[in-house]
Amino acid sequence: MGSRQILIILILTNTLLSFISPTHCSSSKSENVTVTLYYETLCPYCANFIVNYLVKIFQNGLISIVNLRMVPWGNAWINKSDGSFICQHGSDECLLNTIEACTIIVYPDVVRHFRFIHCVERLTLEGKHTQWINCFQKSGLGTVPIDCYNSGYGNVIEQKYAKETAQLNPPHRFVPWVVVNNQPIQEDYGNFVAYICKAYKGPKPEACRSLSPMVDSVEKSNSIQPVCYVDEERT
Repeated sequence: MGSRQILIILILTNTLLSFISPTHCSSSKSENVTVTLYYETLCPYCANFIVNYLVKIFQNGLISIVNLRMVPWGNAWINKSDGSFICQHGSDECLLNTIEACTIIVYPDVVRHFRFIHCVERLTLEGKHTQWINCFQKSGLGTVPIDCYNSGYGNVIEQKYAKETAQLNPPHRFVPWVVVNNQPIQEDYGNFVAYICKAYKGPKPEACRSLSPMVDSVEKSNSIQPVCYVDEERT
């Protein structure tokens, strides 16, 4: 077995252990707000949210009070007859869901894997998602996630994401589905920053102080955002 294969096994083994552990977040971040995004890679509304909204927490420093989790499964489902994945926007979406899942596991640092995901989702918005492989170089990452995908290991990760998504309570009705400290904010996901600030119990960072009026009235905002709905006829 070559050194690259050994490296891949070590990386995937170690990162999977931390991935499946319920205590994967460090204790030093125990008061941070957990934000989980359930999404699918070719939904244009998911791509828009990632590229033009979610990225802001990296730009304004809010990432320092957020434990951000990305779950690329969305409205996909598992074919009961043969166990294959069926994705709302076709086979390309199944590929990219798995590539992004592998990238999250291989590069567990959120700043690193988000940089790759942001690149891919920008290409989705531009109608150039088939150029996704260029995002490894653009984001400064290696191509180990491709080996993860080719090995079939990405399917194991996706099955885990599928189970997690299916167990959401209340069930997700569309994507992007944003959950802040276990509370889905549903159609109001465009105001996710206000929900983060309201949920955070520590000293408010500057990005929150500038939003004080919005934070106080967050339950009343209810802005409706475009979404990709679950296909009720899936089997």
